[in-house]
Amino acid sequence: MEYDVVVAGGGPVGLLLAAELRLAGVRVLVAERLTEPAGHDRAGVLHTRTVEYLDIRGLLERFKDGMATVSGLPFGGIFSRGLDHTLALTRHQYSLLVPQSRTEQLLAEHATALGVEVRRGHELTALAQDPDGVTVTLAGPAGEHRVRARYLVGCDGGRSTVRRLAGIGFPGFAPTVSALIGYVTLAERDLPKRWLRTANGVVVLAFPPEGGTGRVVVIEYGRPHPPAHHPVDLAELRAATHRVYGRELDLVEPVQWMSRFSDATRLVESYRSGRVLLAGDAAHIHFPIGGQGLNTGVHDAVNLGWKLAAEIHGWAPPGLLDSYHRERHPAVERMLLYTRAQLALMNPDEHHVTALRQVFEELLHLPDTNRQLTEALNGLDLRYGEPDGGTERHPLDGRFAPDLDLKADGVPTRIAELLHRGRGLLVDLTPDGTPARAAARWRDRIDVTTAEAPQGAPAAALLIRPDGHVAWAAGPEPAAPADGLATALNRWFGPPDWR
Repeated sequence: MEYDVVVAGGGPVGLLLAAELRLAGVRVLVAERLTEPAGHDRAGVLHTRTVEYLDIRGLLERFKDGMATVSGLPFGGIFSRGLDHTLALTRHQYSLLVPQSRTEQLLAEHATALGVEVRRGHELTALAQDPDGVTVTLAGPAGEHRVRARYLVGCDGGRSTVRRLAGIGFPGFAPTVSALIGYVTLAERDLPKRWLRTANGVVVLAFPPEGGTGRVVVIEYGRPHPPAHHPVDLAELRAATHRVYGRELDLVEPVQWMSRFSDATRLVESYRSGRVLLAGDAAHIHFPIGGQGLNTGVHDAVNLGWKLAAEIHGWAPPGLLDSYHRERHPAVERMLLYTRAQLALMNPDEHHVTALRQVFEELLHLPDTNRQLTEALNGLDLRYGEPDGGTERHPLDGRFAPDLDLKADGVPTRIAELLHRGRGLLVDLTPDGTPARAAARWRDRIDVTTAEAPQGAPAAALLIRPDGHVAWAAGPEPAAPADGLATALNRWFGPPDWR
């Protein structure tokens, strides 16, 4: 095998997945069709859970450098009362405003620093899998050539070639909304609203107060839906803006790009077919509201990386790799429900939808409702895994681990810092170190830390997966602090090393 894994697609999801694999010692190749990064800022926000994932890999400060944060976002368009991140139970009570082009650049630097090989200008054109691996055909500057790997992961977008060649079904909903986006120049100044819901649709105008270069998004309900690959010209963007905004805007030649999109919503039947897996837009598409696509793809990559690495290194317990589908498919299914609900609340229907929006406006003032929506749209309510044998789960089991402030050997640290290596982690807060001794035989694949935590810590010990989610928890004051730990270690990290 030339590589353990070939990743088709060098966007943010493919680059992050490749970095996760390389961090775990996997030989990985990224094949990207484009010769240079597209530079398109389709997304511009990293949600709270994504911020937490960046933190556990030591990347957060790079992403925060010079970028703004917001502690709340509008839900379903322009509500005066939006989602309040300060209600969420997390250290990072904000979203981070980072243009997608910068996210891709930083992830490319991260992957390259880890030794990931990235081949730009190489497009996957064929694949053939057998019991031992996958043969991938790449078309590059020197012509076609074949690459052999143990696994292939398609991160190649909504029109994924990998998904099509692997024969993975992509069911869902046909489009009902037609939308345009354009990065253009505007001569006017002091436009009154950024988001405007009118009788004909929704228009988003993101320009500086003095005019100049910015973004126009126009969403129309009930109009024809040209194919997504049909080019958009300035005349079409001007006309659509006029229909929805109600007057002409002095838009001039685009400085970056223009494109069209819709609310077509689809989710793969399976994230895996043999030795071929999918992540990001290759596995799910939806209306791009609130940056859900990029963030959901990041969650895919972090969930898959350590499991695929475990399979390659030979210590994965049975079913670990298949848990990627079991965990991510229902999570994305729920995310698609919320994107459809947001788009429905933006519908220009004055009779029914406006009334529904007023009800939601009132509900968002209720802290419990606001917290539920905030956590759902940020992925903070994810709970992975299932209980063993019907036993009752600890409240933290399957949740993202709380980022506790600790002292290990007298040195201050945090759980997020202890996860930077991308390995499993056992944090023992008990006075006698029983859980640490019980986990000693798994030290080839998990880190074991005995530490002190502030009074009132929610657990006496935590077993944490490499993706930051709790695999087992004890306490906070258990009679037998290691009960169930060996079962959880075997379940998520395979049999122990008896040497």
